[in-house]
Amino acid sequence: MAWVFLGIAGLLEIAWAYALKQSDGLSKPVEATIAIVAMIASFSVLALAMKSLPLGTAYTIWTGIGAIGAFLIGVMVLGEAATPLRIGSAALILAGIVGLKLASN
Repeated sequence: MAWVFLGIAGLLEIAWAYALKQSDGLSKPVEATIAIVAMIASFSVLALAMKSLPLGTAYTIWTGIGAIGAFLIGVMVLGEAATPLRIGSAALILAGIVGLKLASN
């Protein structure tokens, strides 16, 4: 169940990052509120995952899911550049996430 919690926490991190971007520096109340609520929810669900997962594994995978998700949202939704170096760097983060998951078994 801890891995499910960690996945949910990571998805919530993607949500708050996107909402924060859309809030235009917290100047849009609806988007800012969504960002803040998603942050709190993400931290809360991460805390549940950390009850049984090691700190280094849980935190690194959580931030990695958020980083990869934010990168994909940026490229696919916001039209940010998808240069070979950015894609390669994101692939390295993904490889690290997979490696940590495999090492935890």
